[in-house]
Amino acid sequence: MTSDPDDDALTWDGDDGARPSRPVPEKAASVAPPAGEASLPDGWSAVGRGSEAVGHRPDEESPVTDAGAAADPLIDERPPLSTTMLLTLGVVGGVYLLYSVGWVVGGLRLKPLANFFVADAMFLPWFVLAIAAPALWFLASWVLTRGKAAWIRIGVLLLGVVLLVPWPFVTVGAIGS
Repeated sequence: MTSDPDDDALTWDGDDGARPSRPVPEKAASVAPPAGEASLPDGWSAVGRGSEAVGHRPDEESPVTDAGAAADPLIDERPPLSTTMLLTLGVVGGVYLLYSVGWVVGGLRLKPLANFFVADAMFLPWFVLAIAAPALWFLASWVLTRGKAAWIRIGVLLLGVVLLVPWPFVTVGAIGS
């Protein structure tokens, strides 16, 4: 049998091609499939030459520990986020990060004026809360809209973009101090 040089670059000596795409857990490695029949647990896939002949065995045959059986109801079966949703989350998260920086810069510029009206004990907690507000809004909207439609999550995040504008930076930052 002659082999194609292009295929040789993608294989190792002794590679039969019927290996799962993920490593086999220790307990699963000890359970051998019936003689003459190769099978993988559900969720695993064979790749390479001969992968078409590898079947899947039902879940009840796959080895599960007691701790794994108790954790099964807790496993999240939702599909992964779409590319658009990930991109939107990244952009909105970046805006929230810039808002936190804006609250720091704007709040520090207002500090001399705030010292005239209120004591540091009153200014500092609200200053810290204003800096943390964008991150808290992002976290709260992420957790509280879990399981909801994507447009609801985006709507809540965009509502935070409107409500959390760092006005001290926008007003004092634009005019200068």
